[in-house]
Parts: sequence; C-alpha cells; structure tokens
Amino acid sequence: MMKKPVSSSIVVVAVVCFVFLALNCLSSVEAQTCKPSGNIRGKNPPPKKCNKQNHSDCCKEGQLYPIFRCSPAVSGHTKATLTINSFAKGGDGGGPSECDKKYHADNTLVVALSTGWYKGGSRCLKFINIYGNGKSVKARVVDECDSTMGCDSDHDYQPPCDNNIVDASKAVWLALGVDENSSDWGYMDIYWSDA
Repeated sequence: MMKKPVSSSIVVVAVVCFVFLALNCLSSVEAQTCKPSGNIRGKNPPPKKCNKQNHSDCCKEGQLYPIFRCSPAVSGHTKATLTINSFAKGGDGGGPSECDKKYHADNTLVVALSTGWYKGGSRCLKFINIYGNGKSVKARVVDECDSTMGCDSDHDYQPPCDNNIVDASKAVWLALGVDENSSDWGYMDIYWSDA
C-alpha cells in the first residue's frame, strides 16, 4: 500500500501549534519573574517612632522605595535573604504578628515572609525549613514582611520589605550557629522550603 504524502496544511498546523506552545512557555517563565509593582515615597518618621533595634532602617524623606506584590517562585530550595526581627512587644517588628495577633519572644523559632511568599496568610502557623551557615532549622511562619507598604506607623516607619525576605527571630539565627559578632549577623543569603 502506498503512503499518502503529508499535506502542507498539516505541516502549517503543526508549526503554528509549536510556535504557540513555545510562546506560551516563554510567557510562563516571564510570569515567574517578580518585578516592582510601583514605589512608595518615604517621609521622615516622627521623633523616636522608628525602632532601630537589629539595625532596622528608617524611611527617609523623599526617597523612593520599591514595592512588590509577588516573590520569586517557591521550590524545594528557594533562595532568600535572611534578616533579623524582634516579634516581641516593643520590638522592631511593630505590632502583634498577623497570623495569630500575638507577640513572640526572641527565643522562639518564628519568621515573617515577604508578601508573595506569605500568600495572603496561607502559610500562617505552618513551618518552613531554613538552610544557612551549613545548618538547618525549622521555624513557624507567624507574620508577613510587607513588600507592598511601609514608611507608616503600622510598619514602624520602616521601608517595605524586599520580595525575597525571610525575617527571622534571634532564635533562628542562633539555631543556624551564626555568631552575633560576625558580618553575617542580621543579613545572610539562605535557602528555604516548606516543611
């Protein structure tokens, strides 16, 4: 039996499908990148209203701070920056934690995640694994490190968080074996995953 030749219309349809799939994949990759959603213009905080504990930054008059509604895609080994925060009453974290409306002592293993990773609270009170300084620790998510707002009383007059922050209690830093006098203390590259 003689084979029929492939018609040119089938070839055209196949090429169009291939191009469509390729473009769809590229737009999917683009959607995974996280770009600023705008800016907030800083204003100087009222006297003694910005808590500088843990070397926290205070907003500066006229400076533009980027805001993010997204964070990088989460994987089993998500790269992030670990920062330090006090979730205790009177600490540089400001008010009570978003997830449970409570304060948490500096010796508890708790974190806040950037807005995109916080996912509207869907990670609240769940654990994440943090890998850094050659060690790992499991910590509970209790708060959002707000990437969309800042420079106001609700955010202790601090700038918005970057989109890749795991803001951790002192206990997390100590569990990772980071020396308080080291240059890494307060700001360190890490990886994290859902526990």
